[in-house]
Amino acid sequence: MPNDDIIFAPASGQGGAISIVRISGEGCLAMLDSVVSLRHGTIAEAPGFSLRFGVIPGLDEVLVSVFRAPKSYTGEDMAELSCHASQYILSELMGRLSEAGGRVAEAGEFTQRAFLNGKMDLAQAEAVADIISSDSLAQHRVAFNQLRGGYS
Repeated sequence: MPNDDIIFAPASGQGGAISIVRISGEGCLAMLDSVVSLRHGTIAEAPGFSLRFGVIPGLDEVLVSVFRAPKSYTGEDMAELSCHASQYILSELMGRLSEAGGRVAEAGEFTQRAFLNGKMDLAQAEAVADIISSDSLAQHRVAFNQLRGGYS
């Protein structure tokens, strides 16, 4: 897993009305400007922790959440696109992100980048996977405690 690529992946589960696609890596905000049109300004110029309304031409209206390095989950510039949860829209969006220069993230790659960029320690990174796979309140509590630094 090269750490200098722009990566993206769905960040939300299926079955809802909205899908969230996470994008991370140096240059990802400028790359998004080739996929999403904003009414005012550009994604690359948007401040961190801001929301922008945009359109993916011919596809969907989206809400863009912008996070600037180092104050993001991965420690890199990052964005999340909230779009309608149509499988067609998600597939088309993923294709457009690939065409713009990104690649689909491997499982755990966002968390790996967070670990490599000092955003969390190894125990916390493992806790993320444990939270995702927890099947009971007890499993969830242990994993959440670990994520919050209980064993770090």
